[in-house]
Order: sequence, then structure tokens, then C-alpha cells
Amino acid sequence: MTVFTPDIVLENVPRYTSYPTAPHFHAGVGHGQFDSWLRAIKPGQTVSLYIHIPYCDQLCWFCACTTKHTQRYDVVTSFLTYLRREIETVGRIVKGKAKIGAVHFGGGSPTMLQPDDLLALKTALGRAFDIRPDADISVEIDPRDMDGARFQALASMGMTRASLGIQDFDEMVQKAINRHQSFELTRAVIDSVRIHGVKSVNVDLLYGLPFQTVDSVRSTITQTLSLKPDRIALFGYAHVPWLKKHQTMIKDEWLPDAGARFGQTSAAREMILAAGYEEIGLDHFALPEDSLSLVSVTGKLRRNFQGYTDDPYTTLIGLGPSAISQFPQGYVQNTPTTAAYQRAIAEFGLASARGVLLSDDDRIRGWIIEQLMCNFGFSLWELVRNFGTAARAIATEAETMAAMHTSGLFEWRDEGFRVTSMGKPLVRTIAARFDKYLSTGRTKHSSAI
Repeated sequence: MTVFTPDIVLENVPRYTSYPTAPHFHAGVGHGQFDSWLRAIKPGQTVSLYIHIPYCDQLCWFCACTTKHTQRYDVVTSFLTYLRREIETVGRIVKGKAKIGAVHFGGGSPTMLQPDDLLALKTALGRAFDIRPDADISVEIDPRDMDGARFQALASMGMTRASLGIQDFDEMVQKAINRHQSFELTRAVIDSVRIHGVKSVNVDLLYGLPFQTVDSVRSTITQTLSLKPDRIALFGYAHVPWLKKHQTMIKDEWLPDAGARFGQTSAAREMILAAGYEEIGLDHFALPEDSLSLVSVTGKLRRNFQGYTDDPYTTLIGLGPSAISQFPQGYVQNTPTTAAYQRAIAEFGLASARGVLLSDDDRIRGWIIEQLMCNFGFSLWELVRNFGTAARAIATEAETMAAMHTSGLFEWRDEGFRVTSMGKPLVRTIAARFDKYLSTGRTKHSSAI
């Protein structure tokens, strides 16, 4: 069992889906940089797309995503006009160059779109980009949105992976987070997407929610395992009411403390592993035959803004409010508010508002943090092979750090930095030791457990 020591505590640290993390993006990187990076994509290069739908028809109080609640579909219809214009603008810049190997529809709730609008969106993407026939097309599904016409529309879009939010099946927990979703409904949706040809189903679960206990988490895990999802993401609830005002609906006294959170995730992890799933990085699990397990074994597991992925492409183009694009040169993010996004698209055709240009030090530290998050370590040989002698100073920093550390959570061994089995639950905190920006930022992050 992990022992929490004074120098490695349950700190509030980033989830490290990028480095530098989004709070360190700035307005010095905007439309001009985004345009030039798009034009630098090489002919025939394969890239990924992320499309952000910033609306939900019901707002879950636990949610930390960039989304808003609406019951007026005309608002959504208007937004889609601007989204299609952004797709057209970006497609015109890269037209004839890039191929699309992966498309991820996120939000918000992409499945709140009407079936005709889902199909029109896929048609717009097909006109603007060269989507490969074998492209992985994943969609975040709110089971409460689904009906026969939407199932058919997603099948027509070529959806290959369905990602369903579950969070917790306990009725008391669901009431506290304003998300009422029965096990029977969830099972019916998973059965339906499989009937419509989807080969891979992911589910999202949360621990650390109000009124959760170890026993209630075990009950949800038992029900979830009966659905036989291909992947399970088990996230710790990020209580950040200073960033997401609707989380003030969740009272602090309803939440489990750090020790209880650790007990919940430990119990869930034990059950999932006993059911035959492979552990993938932190908080993720996959069946042995799933592509995420296969790339994990080969050391090719990656981490981006959607979490752990087998997506091998170095460029990700984000479309929609708040969407982040990733290039070898740096990151750029669209303006987060829908109104500002629509004004920017109307004026410029693009909505990029801030970002960061990567330095050599950023690339080295970003690679180290990704290796820790994905593989729980890195070798000196691979570090120097990738970055040359410039990386030796950071390698020395890592070796010294391990030599001075006494709790046994990480070590320098066989010319490499390794997180021990005891340290794996705290890998975010360990990765944060390589983050040179963390001490300079004002943003408060969620708990590491």
C-alpha cells in the first residue's frame, strides 16, 4: 500500500494532457501562428481532428468541461453554421496536403445534435479534408440523448469507437451530481452501438464524488464489468468550483477525504484488474486485445487532450470553442466562449486566441512527463537519442532528484528514472517535479488522487 510521506503529498497538480499545460498559454500565439503551422503540414501527412460541441441539454454538476446548458436548439443550429465555416477555412489552408487518420467528437454532448446535423457535420469534414477510409472515428455519447435515428446517424458517419459517460450508478450519488442515468439505459445503448457495428466501447467512471463509499464504488464497478467495455477510464473527480461555478452545487462536506478517495480508487483498480483488464498508465484500463493495451506493451502509448491514446500522429487540429490544436512547433487554443468564438469566425474564419511556442527545454520536459504518465519512467539512452546532449542537464537533475528522495516512490536505476509500484498512484505528483512552470502559475489544480 502506498505510504503518503511529507515530501510527496496529495498535491493539486495538472493532469498533464499537455506540457506546458493550458494555464501557461498566452495571447502571443494566435491567428498568425496557427495559420503558419497549418500551412507547414507536409503533403500526404496524416493528422488528427478534434471537434468540440460546447452544449449539453442537461448540465452535470461534476463536469469541468467547457460546455453550457441549453434547451433552445436554435442556439445550437446557429453555432453549427460557424463551426462549418471554421472547418471550411482550416480545410482550405491544408487542402490537398493532410490526410485525416483520426476524428474525435467531444464536448459537451455531441449526441445532443439532431441526426441530420450529425450527418451534415461529417459531410462538411469530408469536403474539407481527406479522411482516410480506415480513420478511427470516436464519439462521446451521452446515453440519455440516444434514439434510433441517432444510432443510425452515428453508424452512417462511420463511428468506430463509442465513449460513454457513466460516472456512478448509485442513485444518491447521481442525484447529488444531477446526472440520472440507469444501468438498464446504459446497457441498452452499449448493446445498440455494438449492433450498429461499433467494435470498441469506452466507459468513463468517477471516484471521489459526493456520497460515494468504497462499497458503492464496488457496486458500480460490478455493474460496469457486466457490460464488458473494451476500455475503462477511472478518473478522480476534480472539484474546482473556483473555475466551474456550477460545481458550487456540490457541497464540500458531501465529498470524501483524500484517504477515502484512495480507498475507492484502490478497490476499483483491484476489481478491474481481477476481471482481466490491463492497466494503462494512470486511471485507465483496457482488455488485452484492445489497441491501447497493444501499444502500451510496445512503449508507443501516448497522451493528449483526450487522455491516453494509440493515435500516433504528431499534429492534432482542434475545431470549435476552447479546442486545442497540437503541432510539433507548439499549441494553440480557440477562444473558449461560444459568443467570442462566433465573432472571431465571422471576422477571421479562425478563432485561435492563445497558445505557446515550444522551446527545446519544453520539448525535453514534455517528453519526460509523457513518458512518466504513459510508461512510469524513461531511459537516459532514449532521452539523449531523442534530444542530444541538451538533455543531459535534465537527466542529471532526475538522477540527483532520485538520489535525494527516500520514500521509495521513484528511483534512478539501470541508467533510467523509474516510478516504483508504490509510486504509480502518485505519478502526476512525480511528473510535476519536472514542470518548470508549475511554481510560477496562479491556477489551482485538482487533487492528484
